[in-house]
Amino acid sequence: MGYKEIPDEAISQVAQHINDRSNKRYSIPIIGVQDNSETPHIFEIIPFAEIDKSNNRYYAIDGSFNSQEFYNGLSIAVYSAGYVCYHQGKQVRLNEYDDPIILGKSYHPNIILQATTNDLFEMYTELISMEPVKRLISFFDDTTDNIFAYNREAVCQNTSALLGFCQEILEWSMVLEILDLECTKHGDFILRDGTLRSLNIKQKYLIKLGKYAHSRDVYIVGVTKKSPIKLELSYTLKQIDDYLQDDLKAKYPFKEANSRRQKLCCWFEVPIPVLNGAYNGESGKMFLRKALTGGRGFGIFHVARLDYVEKLQNYDWLISDLNIYDVMPDIESGNNRTDICTVEFIHRELTRLTQEHYVLGYPYPLVDVHNFISLKRDFKEEVINRVKLSLYRDKRMDHIDIENLFLDTHDRF
Repeated sequence: MGYKEIPDEAISQVAQHINDRSNKRYSIPIIGVQDNSETPHIFEIIPFAEIDKSNNRYYAIDGSFNSQEFYNGLSIAVYSAGYVCYHQGKQVRLNEYDDPIILGKSYHPNIILQATTNDLFEMYTELISMEPVKRLISFFDDTTDNIFAYNREAVCQNTSALLGFCQEILEWSMVLEILDLECTKHGDFILRDGTLRSLNIKQKYLIKLGKYAHSRDVYIVGVTKKSPIKLELSYTLKQIDDYLQDDLKAKYPFKEANSRRQKLCCWFEVPIPVLNGAYNGESGKMFLRKALTGGRGFGIFHVARLDYVEKLQNYDWLISDLNIYDVMPDIESGNNRTDICTVEFIHRELTRLTQEHYVLGYPYPLVDVHNFISLKRDFKEEVINRVKLSLYRDKRMDHIDIENLFLDTHDRF
């Protein structure tokens, strides 16, 4: 079906849905209340000249996966995860390579060929045997059948499900690895691309990881630009933006004298009604719980604007998922009081990372780790060329047979 054959009615339904969601109005005031974390809390961005004057380390974690199936039934499937670290504005070497550019640390599988269903199980087994994953399982102190939400057979039903599982488990292993690094000190930050929630690891185990990080005084923050929460709050975010830019900025007592660098930042905790609108349905209910049980992971959703790009207001907001133990330090005793000072400190510290001109409003270590770890769009071409080179080098096949092995009939016909 060509794009012109898509019915106009279907397109109109999409447009109507976007319009309805973008204009929802919630009872979130423009002017916040100091003791209410679900109202806007406004602060001045850390001055540009001071952003690198911190002894804290800022780690960033990301993962990636890709696969390519050839017409002859062979498949190549790869996943990866890794992290980078910045200290006082400079990237820190985390690996033992003698490479002036690659400073981060990453993990990749050795088993990437999938010719039969059994190969999926072998890939799963290899993941469980990786050192960082073994340490994570040991930390959780239970069997994989209890830790993971799905058993091995369910995870290995297809390549895509398995790769997503492997990537995520390896990413969470990176969190524990960073927490246990000798160079990781109290006050350091671990940024994860996404949320502090998981569909693959049961909540009570991730809660243990969140509690461990809090005991080490290390802040874990999930950060994402893409979220249904942003669409749900589109109207509210625009109202706050207009107030900050058109009203408050003119009378705010800035410490920064340069008017071009006078920027107001903002954060607030996402209220339950907004979460209900963003994550409706039975599966979404697990995102609504701000508790240690009955939910997903150990995060509390916040909306934050950590810089300002004029005329691109909604772009400048992101979703920050903060460790529930940092937000509500007494939650285990039944006290859900929010530590507003800590939440504000975390968001203010993040502004040290959001003033790079090419990623205004988004922490640059997450951009760098994405570029470091991502299996790019040219994955197929790179894999084919390396396999061909190996076959040609070993001279195990005729060159015509080698070329035909990777013939893509869709490109030819």
